[in-house]
Amino acid sequence: FFFPLANLSSPDSFNGWSNKSVVTEFILLGLSSSRELQLFLFFIFSVFYGAAVLGNSLIILTVITDSRLHSPMYFLLSNLSFIDVCQATFATPKMISDFLSEHKTITFKGCMSQIFFLHVFGGSEMVLLVAMAYDRYIAICKPLHYMTIMSRRACTVLVGVSWAVGILHSASHLVFTIDLPFCGPNKVDNFFCDLPLVIKLACLDTYVLEILVLTNSGLLSLICFLLLLISYTIILATVHRQASGGTSRALSTLSAHITVVVLFFGPLIFIYIWPFESFTIDKFISVFFTVFTPLLNPMIYTLRNKDVKEAMKKLRNQHVGSKEAC
Repeated sequence: FFFPLANLSSPDSFNGWSNKSVVTEFILLGLSSSRELQLFLFFIFSVFYGAAVLGNSLIILTVITDSRLHSPMYFLLSNLSFIDVCQATFATPKMISDFLSEHKTITFKGCMSQIFFLHVFGGSEMVLLVAMAYDRYIAICKPLHYMTIMSRRACTVLVGVSWAVGILHSASHLVFTIDLPFCGPNKVDNFFCDLPLVIKLACLDTYVLEILVLTNSGLLSLICFLLLLISYTIILATVHRQASGGTSRALSTLSAHITVVVLFFGPLIFIYIWPFESFTIDKFISVFFTVFTPLLNPMIYTLRNKDVKEAMKKLRNQHVGSKEAC
């Protein structure tokens, strides 16, 4: 792991970059260089970002205010919505403002912050999706023990573990990136500081570090994906064997969960099966993660969930009633 950094201590390596200017900011090339297209994208992504934040915030508010939704499943769902708000916010406002800016730059500290938060929220969401699958497994396969197993403490622990894994996952990336020497190229071909692209700008051979970064992210993604695959396979097999009236309701809930999992892990599979020699996270996949996933998740859960829709109607009626009373 220390091989790439060890090159810094050699005199030849040090003399090679010490006389060059040290990079203090990076230039983000964004989604397009066309001025007309940038204006169009400014309005489009402003709407998308606003809708993503509003939709997820509405789910959080609905779960908090409606006592019928005070259950483990909705507690985990509200935490997923909170992560989606964070996921949409760490880079999208900067991208939107850059559409109107001539100089699309970001400071070194700002760049490292984007890398950190991207992997915190991404790692946390992966683990939280596993926790939500575990919740559905207990609810469908062990319904008599559901409230005992999925207690408030257990739910809090699951959410805490998801954040802890996300932070550790991100820190393991950042600790070896923040001290890399950046002394020449500073153009990042994306709308935010994407870790593989930033590492390639360092003034030394980072091939081993790139492999380890890819392995780190790929391993966490693979473990979470396999756990999800096993969980939903067991759940679907159990639902198939059941002939009760609750089968269609269970399938409806499961379909929403599985759709979200496919939307999240589909692009990841595309990224990690690509040859490493030509490995660059496509900016449109980045848009999908940071904008469209947080935008689509609340739609999927509300459209497929009768309880959430009724709770939102109730919340809206209360708001209208309070305004009329005034």
